[in-house]
Amino acid sequence: MKKWHFIGLGVVVILISSFSWSGFFDHEVDYNEEVKPILNKNCMGCHGGVKQAGEVSFLFEHEMLEPGKSGKIPVVRGDADASEMIRRILSKDPDEMMPKGGTPLKDEDIQTLKKWINQGAKWETHWAYKRIEKPEVPSNKNLWNLFGLINTGNANWPKNEIDEFVLQKLKQEKLSPSPEADKATLIRRVSLDLTGLPPTEKEVADFEKDNSADAYEKVVDRLLKSPSYGERWTSMWMDLARYADTKGYESDGGRNIWRYRDYVVKSFNADKPFDQFTIEQLAGDLMPEKKTGMPSDENMIATAFHRNTMINNEGGTDDEEFRVAAQIDRVNTTWEVWQGTTFACIQCHSHPYDPIPHEDYYKYMAFFNNSRDEDVWDEWPKLRFYKGDDSARVEKVKSWINKHNPKETQKFTQFMRVMEPKINAHSIVKGDESTVLLISYYGVKDKGNAKIPNVNLTGAGNLVMNISTKAENAVMTFHLDKIDGQVISKVNVPTRDTVLVTPIPKISGKHDIFLTLKSTKNPTEWVRITWLAFQEALPGAGEPEYPEILKDYSTILTKSTESMPVVWEGTGDFARKTNVFVRGNWSVKGAEVKPDVPKLLAPMPKDYPKNRLGLARWMVSRDNALTSRVIVNRFWEQLFGRGIVETVEDFGSQGAEPSHPELLDWLAVNFMEQDHWSVKKLLKTMVMSATYQQSSKSDKARQEQDPYNRFISRGPRVRLSAEQVRDQAMAACGLLSRKMYGPSVMPPQPEGIWLSPYSGESWKVSEGEDKYRRAVYTYWKRTAPYPSMTTFDAPSREFCQSRRILTNTPLQALVTLNDPVYLEAAEKLATTMQKRGKTPEQQLREGYRLLTFQPINDKSLQVLVKIYGDALKSYRDKPSDVDSILVYGKERKSPELAALTISANVMLNLDNVVTKE
Repeated sequence: MKKWHFIGLGVVVILISSFSWSGFFDHEVDYNEEVKPILNKNCMGCHGGVKQAGEVSFLFEHEMLEPGKSGKIPVVRGDADASEMIRRILSKDPDEMMPKGGTPLKDEDIQTLKKWINQGAKWETHWAYKRIEKPEVPSNKNLWNLFGLINTGNANWPKNEIDEFVLQKLKQEKLSPSPEADKATLIRRVSLDLTGLPPTEKEVADFEKDNSADAYEKVVDRLLKSPSYGERWTSMWMDLARYADTKGYESDGGRNIWRYRDYVVKSFNADKPFDQFTIEQLAGDLMPEKKTGMPSDENMIATAFHRNTMINNEGGTDDEEFRVAAQIDRVNTTWEVWQGTTFACIQCHSHPYDPIPHEDYYKYMAFFNNSRDEDVWDEWPKLRFYKGDDSARVEKVKSWINKHNPKETQKFTQFMRVMEPKINAHSIVKGDESTVLLISYYGVKDKGNAKIPNVNLTGAGNLVMNISTKAENAVMTFHLDKIDGQVISKVNVPTRDTVLVTPIPKISGKHDIFLTLKSTKNPTEWVRITWLAFQEALPGAGEPEYPEILKDYSTILTKSTESMPVVWEGTGDFARKTNVFVRGNWSVKGAEVKPDVPKLLAPMPKDYPKNRLGLARWMVSRDNALTSRVIVNRFWEQLFGRGIVETVEDFGSQGAEPSHPELLDWLAVNFMEQDHWSVKKLLKTMVMSATYQQSSKSDKARQEQDPYNRFISRGPRVRLSAEQVRDQAMAACGLLSRKMYGPSVMPPQPEGIWLSPYSGESWKVSEGEDKYRRAVYTYWKRTAPYPSMTTFDAPSREFCQSRRILTNTPLQALVTLNDPVYLEAAEKLATTMQKRGKTPEQQLREGYRLLTFQPINDKSLQVLVKIYGDALKSYRDKPSDVDSILVYGKERKSPELAALTISANVMLNLDNVVTKE
């Protein structure tokens, strides 16, 4: 009897688990899952954030409960029949029926809306904007195995919490996991995922021989410690940061910003907590060190994340217009990268589908609006780097100032680092002898003049200003007569148009200087002063060393030195007001707004400063609903080829629903609380899961029930990224340089790609090992990105791009078959193959194994043998053609090596070579 009791219990459990209770009880309608999609599809186009026809909107809860223009209430809670929404939906009058001019709602949708209203029209915040609570991890294994409901295919399932969530979903979809991938496949997969490079032969052999329980974990730990790890994940981050080595727009001139890229590499390798990584990039200039009272170079370099915006150097453009364009880009990028929400549309109107009002865009933009850059040609403010003698001069002058006026030492140091304009307009060193007049970013707009306030022109100082500009080969120069003393230095002032300078008489004492500038093209245009010549009298003038110190100071201020654009906050006179742009038009200002975050999300704590630092801290706070969800989803998408939320850039109500919502929240909370924002720990959790280690092989059942692997019933099978395709070819063939950091390099590319008539720049192929460096170090020109990478779906990086939509075109095969990089790799691989085998078959088997770490099947081998044979015959018939294919190596040229190079070239293009399996 006990046996039958046990079987009866099993039947009851099965019946309970499979019974649909929706028809047994009148279920409560879920607003987010059932109602919101109907409203977004059928109603929001006319009654949302863009339009509010009849003064009716369903964007906010209070709006749907308020009378429209007709005086009738759209939604009357508890009474669908009294609700104007339902009456209009059911109306047969063409002037009244809704959706107006659209397809009538389905009966089931109407019933859903009616039931929702009758149940009280409960409003809910979209799941992505709710506070994250850590879900309980399901426990499936014992119960499922007891009743034999699934066949796991692997005794090691589950290996960690991820697998419990995935198993639960697979059970719901009547699917089972796939067996574990073979060792060679697994180590190639995890190596490419974590470092962007394939494993070496020795690493594969050692892993296959290691039968210890932690063999795989040791591989993972080694990869996470590899310097290549930081380079791989920097490649991902560069798309988000819209990193490029040029400024963009028409002239697209060069930009010296590679130190930012190196900062990212170092941050990933150091496993810098992601919250710190975020704050440094958004507000590093607002993070002074206790010892110096100033931000570190590292934190300043980090702020270049938001100096990756484009600037427009084309003549005749309005600098303010493109400064605003940069601010808008910063707002949109910040939201896309960390908040995964389409925020850009709110520039012109309230969000069409999510409850974010129009003015929230400008409240958020107010956090960024005080950055000091102004779309000027020289991209100031910049962080300056002194080397050699210049570095010694800076320290020498610093010591001199510290000796004679120590209170000004910190100000001097900051001035030398970023040429901070607020300091420039006043004396660095106070005193009767001091005059400083070095000015950046003073606009000449409202009255056609630039005002330099309260300049002391008495004492030993003197003032010289040069304005030089070229227009029809004419150069105009203006000098303000010296007062007395020696002229120390002169700096030319670049401008965009020929200018007419109103003569200024000799002056003395304290005065406001006005420089009247007019454009010869249009009297209403204005010219921005970028540099004004200066002379500085340092303290200690009576001492013997003074002339030498003055000379050193003049040299370091006027001598060109390495620098890079950074973000620097304007305060006091340089602080800007922020206004709403009416319908998104930057030139039509509406109400003034103060910095704040959208009310849709948790409020910013009152003790946080209302600047970028406070904003950055708020974004990575535990109460923020989005950041951690969005970031863990990004890393998941990189490993599995598809995010838990497929639309990694859009977590809003129009984005894709998460395939595993509880798993996403568990990962997000674990990332913040247990891992303390450690990316390496997050990635290790993911790759150590049995889910990740599954074989990628599919079958009929999976193809029918889970064709896109949304439920992760098999391992990931995804084409390699553009960078990985190139780096793998170079690494497998023994060409790849492991040199790290430094200025971007120019590997070979086809002729005629770069046409830069404005900047005059040309593509000069790098020499030595720089020619073979990893793709992350390749020089990136926005108007002409490295062609083989764009063919494999890399973006131009003019704007932030969250994910690369993979394509499959013949152009990709043409790249791997004809690009000079791949031709050289093929020749190098052929040389190795020739040394490893005596017969063509052995050589081809060896080449395939070097690329895939798998044995080649007989059918594929025969295809390659035929390719080799045809090529060999061709080269033997016409030996002179050998020189056209073998152009890189120093080995003895022969028809055999040429034919093997053709075969190697084909292998580099094979699907399972350019695919992660």
